[in-house]
Amino acid sequence: MTSLDIGHGVRTALTRMRAAWEWYDTIPPVRRVHAVLGRVPDAWRRMSRWLNSVMPKGLYARALLIIIAPMVILQSVIAFVFMERHWSLVTQRLSADVVHDIAALTDFYKLYPQDEAILRKIAQDRLGLTVDLLPIGDMPPPGPKPFFSLLDQALSVELRKIGRPFWIDTVGKSSLVEIRIQLDSAVMRVFARRGAAYASNSEIFLIWMVGTSTVLLVVAIIFLRNQIKPILRLADAAESFGKGRDVPNFRPRGAREVRRAAQAFIEMKTRVERMMEQRTAMLAGVSHDLRTVLTRFKLELALIDDTPEADAMKKDVDEMARMLEAYLAFARGDLGEVAAPTDMAEFLEELRLDAERHGHKASVVFHGAPIVTVRPAAFKRCLGNLVSNAARFAPSIAITGHRDHRYLTVTVDDDGPGIPADQREEVFKPFLRLDDSRNQDEGGTGLGLAIARDIARSHGGDITLGDSPLGGLRATVRVPV
Repeated sequence: MTSLDIGHGVRTALTRMRAAWEWYDTIPPVRRVHAVLGRVPDAWRRMSRWLNSVMPKGLYARALLIIIAPMVILQSVIAFVFMERHWSLVTQRLSADVVHDIAALTDFYKLYPQDEAILRKIAQDRLGLTVDLLPIGDMPPPGPKPFFSLLDQALSVELRKIGRPFWIDTVGKSSLVEIRIQLDSAVMRVFARRGAAYASNSEIFLIWMVGTSTVLLVVAIIFLRNQIKPILRLADAAESFGKGRDVPNFRPRGAREVRRAAQAFIEMKTRVERMMEQRTAMLAGVSHDLRTVLTRFKLELALIDDTPEADAMKKDVDEMARMLEAYLAFARGDLGEVAAPTDMAEFLEELRLDAERHGHKASVVFHGAPIVTVRPAAFKRCLGNLVSNAARFAPSIAITGHRDHRYLTVTVDDDGPGIPADQREEVFKPFLRLDDSRNQDEGGTGLGLAIARDIARSHGGDITLGDSPLGGLRATVRVPV
């Protein structure tokens, strides 16, 4: 980059800044404030998104962070202030003592320059200092300063009181401090132990921080674990109830708020179960009354001579009985059944055999652990309805099962005419029957898919319809395990 390029860039930047400033001058003061403050929400939102991305997501980790972080920060600040004051005071006094010893040695050398050996012996034996006398000359250039310059500052302040040029090195040798003082006829070089001039208590500081933080962390973990367990039990109980499984040993525990939420869950569960029982009892009564009427129709028709009109009436009565059973099965939903571990591979194999007995070509493939906890009769009815729906309109059926650590997924593919994409949600509505090629006077009640979805959702899952690789319809059942 040449100087012309740099000059051009600087001129461009100055022109932009001048234009921006002129625009800013044209804005009224109130709008200036809004223009500046308008950027604050955007910056705050970006910071919030960043914090959300780095912060822990679990309640346990967040609670630990909320409890520990402020206390550790406060403790660190207090400990740092205390230790810093302690270090400063002690270091200043130790440095003053060392400098006083050096000043005494310089005075001794001024009075008795010929007794250099005695000077070294006194410094070594009495003061713990190593003294050398160097030829007169310039001082070395200033050396590197340590990260914490407390020792340099204290020594420099005290050495200035001697009134002689000096040079210090506190970095070159880890255990020694080198001090040089320029005298009239020589340069006195003194090596002092770092501990004699500097109070290094970093070990105490670290032990204090680590020890107290560990105690705090252990107490917080033990306390929070006992507080989080009731919440996890409540979540597990709600999840099990949503999957149609029993929750026998659940009872409120933990803090008052958690107990209140657990009690509300138990009351809600009781109300839902009571409503189901009432509906089942009502349906049982309706079923009994309607079956009684149909039985009378059948008896009366049996007493009538065989005529074309009587045969037609008998078919209507049989159709009505079949539709009544389908309606009651949809409304009842097999709610009284208890969930139990079921071998899903064997389960799907039975569906394949049933389809083949009715003259259809069927195949089954299953991947993963086969044991899944479901309500066996209800889940068999769910998959049976899907297989029957496929068998009604297609000659070939492919059943595939896959179980991982979270879900059981079962797909039923056929090579039939399929269902248009815009009607795949409509077919799950009760009593709805399509007028296309998948409903050619088959006599269905329009409840098969509705019953199947109702059972899947009672297990905490769902059913979706899509395009099959075989060319027809794919029904996918997905329930949590």
